[in-house]
Amino acid sequence: MIPRDIICISSIDWDFIWQGHQEIMSTFAAQGSRVLFVENTGVRAPQVRDLPRLRQRAWNWWRSTQGFREERPNLFVYSPIVLPFPYSRLACWINRIVIMRAVRRWMRAVEFERPIVWTFLPTPLALSLARAIDPRLFVYYCIDDFASSSKQARRIVDSEHQVMREADLVFTTSEKLKEHAAEHARAVHLFPFGVSLQRFEAARDADEPPPAALAALARPVIGYLGGLHQWVDQELIASAAQRMPGASFALVGPEQTDVSALRACPNVHLLGARPHHEVPKYVKAFDVGIIPYRLTEYTAHVYPTKLNEYLVMGLPVVTTDLAEIRRFNRETGNVVSVGADADAFVAELTKAIGTAASPEQEAERDARGSRIRAAQRNSWTARIGEMSALMEQVLAEKRARGDSWDRRLTRLYRVARGRMLQGALAIVIAYVVLFQTPLVWWMASPLKMASAPQPADAIVVFAGGVGESGQAGGGYQERVKAAVDLYRAGYATHIVMSSGFRFVFHEAEVMKELATANGVPADAIVLEQAAANTHENVLFTDRILRQHGWRKILLVSSPYHMRRALLTWRGSAPEVTVVPTPVQQSLFYLHERGPSLDQIRGLLQEYAAIAAYWWRGWI
Repeated sequence: MIPRDIICISSIDWDFIWQGHQEIMSTFAAQGSRVLFVENTGVRAPQVRDLPRLRQRAWNWWRSTQGFREERPNLFVYSPIVLPFPYSRLACWINRIVIMRAVRRWMRAVEFERPIVWTFLPTPLALSLARAIDPRLFVYYCIDDFASSSKQARRIVDSEHQVMREADLVFTTSEKLKEHAAEHARAVHLFPFGVSLQRFEAARDADEPPPAALAALARPVIGYLGGLHQWVDQELIASAAQRMPGASFALVGPEQTDVSALRACPNVHLLGARPHHEVPKYVKAFDVGIIPYRLTEYTAHVYPTKLNEYLVMGLPVVTTDLAEIRRFNRETGNVVSVGADADAFVAELTKAIGTAASPEQEAERDARGSRIRAAQRNSWTARIGEMSALMEQVLAEKRARGDSWDRRLTRLYRVARGRMLQGALAIVIAYVVLFQTPLVWWMASPLKMASAPQPADAIVVFAGGVGESGQAGGGYQERVKAAVDLYRAGYATHIVMSSGFRFVFHEAEVMKELATANGVPADAIVLEQAAANTHENVLFTDRILRQHGWRKILLVSSPYHMRRALLTWRGSAPEVTVVPTPVQQSLFYLHERGPSLDQIRGLLQEYAAIAAYWWRGWI
């Protein structure tokens, strides 16, 4: 392929098990194309088992430049941090804005031209990114039946169909995937994952001892290469290991699910993930290669990558009855042995071990040659060459049709209008949710605390705008009224009014005049006139309480200020018993449905103040 700029939207991370994703993109980079490899943005919400991968993603972002790093010449990796809700329209919109802003800046920094977009991922976000990039060519490589991989991923169907419809080319790894894609796509081509012939043939022909982990095992060694995921039939492996106690089962790959059933087998050896460059050495040391996948809707669409990696080493291969293996055997003359059930699987293994033990016999030499030739027809070099030729053909057809600047400009304006509409819709939704529903009040409810009044030593009133708009002078009248009502009801014989605010008159003195005008004796009121915030309200009021020997109070303040006030009392004066008795109805927080902007600001201030007080050690 002529060197071009390529953005790959991957369904795995770069440091995950080496697969076609890395092979294809590293090949393009080696051929002179510049590649941006965007790591997996997810097909489902993350679960507990994903924590190591999420930690690795965070580390990848941290060790890079704004998420970007140069992995090798011409190949860059982007590790985006995204909202983990792949089918939420709002999350998709936010993720697209964040990713595209970063990608466009990176493209300007490296002078990336209008790229080809190659996606392994058919999620709404991947489709949205492809549209925003406006590529010169859009390729979708369908390697899995994502919809059957998990219950959450079933929601991917609609966006995958749309990706297939919009892609200029669709490649698939299995016949079943091709049949499905053909219902929606314009051009579909079958390209199963291949094998890196040069690396594996070099290891096959090298005169080197096997890796120590395998050299120590009893022969024969029945090997498996790849992730130990939910599609691996652990019961089948355990049953075969029990029936073949003289053989060693070596499983090379990361553990992606619970493998306790395999650990219980004495002749099953879990060797874990191995560096990519060492994998051929491990495969060479196997006597037989196995593909023990369970038969499910998902595996019915799977073409096992490891198949050709076994065959290029000349190994006999035993698999379960997978649809793609049947197709492969039809094309290659039955070079792979199939065990339809546990008994047949063990029988084929026994037969394969027998042939592997006699490599000098002519029949085995012929079989070994057939396996190697079958793998050679599936080299990555050939695969990528054919893919590249198809891509160049479509690009040439586009040029011939006249994909001119004015058409591209029209398309860009159409995309921009779509983004504007999405933005306007998001604003409308945000407005309705924030200002026309009780959502904000529900989120603010933890700030409210109230208890039934009870006899106390004093009634304490915090004023000065505390817990309201944050501006002094707000809400003191209703708090004085609440304190007067508590005094008249006989709950306490004294009132402490705390406010350091002064405009023309001291607010505390105005509050006292208002209370005395409503029948409270002047000598029953004590003023605190220095506090400028809730923390000082508590400290300075506590001094007054100590002077009078008062240890139990009824606290009057705004209803949404009570959480912060009580936390501050507990942090600064824990020996005082505080009964929260906020005003029953705050004029500032009066509402029928959603809040006003000032009310939202006041509530946010309360949460921010609690965080600030915690940081300062006041609560």
